[in-house]
Amino acid sequence: MSLKSFVGRISLRRRLKQMNPAALEFPGALTRTRQVLVCLPGGLRELTVVKQFLPTIKEIFKPAVITLLPMPGVRVNDIYPRKGFNILSPTPDQVTWVGLPKRTYVKSLQECEFDILLDLNFEQSMFTSGILLSFPDAVRVGRGSFLGKPYYNLEIRTRYLRDERNICRSLLQTLEKIRSAAVAQPEGGSNGQ
Repeated sequence: MSLKSFVGRISLRRRLKQMNPAALEFPGALTRTRQVLVCLPGGLRELTVVKQFLPTIKEIFKPAVITLLPMPGVRVNDIYPRKGFNILSPTPDQVTWVGLPKRTYVKSLQECEFDILLDLNFEQSMFTSGILLSFPDAVRVGRGSFLGKPYYNLEIRTRYLRDERNICRSLLQTLEKIRSAAVAQPEGGSNGQ
């Protein structure tokens, strides 16, 4: 393990201890969505896969504002549509030496008051992990058997292990079904975390 990874893990554990996750009501928490943050992958192939699901994400969470968060140093403005989406590309000075988002950058993101964080980065990332830990009151959705609690408070398992396209499709279909059922359900819903 490199020194950078070692220091990063210690910093991440410190942030993990500071996190105090809120109790959320599921599936009701998915219906009161105003702001969605989508954590994007870092690789070009994976970005291309996620790009095809942007219309689905927009449809599932309408009328919420969808914000795309690429990995630091990755430029998506040229390949991703700007119409209908906000893109917040972190600059190198907004990331620590070990790859975690700086506290000032996190504060600027927290001002957006994201209700849902959708993690579509299926690779281990200090940056994405740091972002997820910075939103204890939001619904943090991710692939099952990946990061787990407390990074996610809603894990969606899929039978696909390495096929990003089918993993994304499965995640989004499940979210759509949960939201549709929640909208059809009378106010109050079921409790859970």
